[in-house]
Amino acid sequence: MDAVKQALLLFVHSKLTMCPDHRFAFASLAETVSLVKKDFSSDASSAVEAIQSLNASETRFAMADLTQLFKIAYQEGKRAELQGRLLRVILIYCRSSTKPQHQWPIKQKNFTLDIVYLHDKPTADNCPQKVYDALVDALEHVSQYEGYILETGQGLARILFRQTCVLLSHPLQRCMQDDLDIPKPLAKKTLAAEAAQNEDGVPVSTQ
Repeated sequence: MDAVKQALLLFVHSKLTMCPDHRFAFASLAETVSLVKKDFSSDASSAVEAIQSLNASETRFAMADLTQLFKIAYQEGKRAELQGRLLRVILIYCRSSTKPQHQWPIKQKNFTLDIVYLHDKPTADNCPQKVYDALVDALEHVSQYEGYILETGQGLARILFRQTCVLLSHPLQRCMQDDLDIPKPLAKKTLAAEAAQNEDGVPVSTQ
């Protein structure tokens, strides 16, 4: 939970550094969604307070209904459109054995959904692949623009922070996730460096 809070703080401060007009609100998910901070605000101290108030629950919930989240996002998306803004929802989902569900009809899509899925390794007691598939279906069902779903089962904070940095990209300025190549493999970097060095080198005669 501490890593999640740090990732949220990283996202908020980075976004506000890029543009101080970005606004944030926060919600938590038990069996359904409840708002932690309803009103959108660009005030950093207000966002920090909301983030620090988040706590991990020790209860193992039998369900995770995203319907209310989509309902709230749809209403806020309509307000955002009237203001010339774009609404994005970032869902950080951490349940390895509870598939999310929703009863959301196909409507005009007016917000973008990004998902970060933090899960345990597969065991007889959980099903992270099935959960991941359900999250993909939900994203494709509601997202207006290209939404990313990023996952890790390694439990490393640095991976979560890296994924958070990927989500700093604007939905209208990002590539398709299938074309996402961040971070680039070291082998590709080495090959690119060698190619550049060869191009800049002195020609060698083979005569």
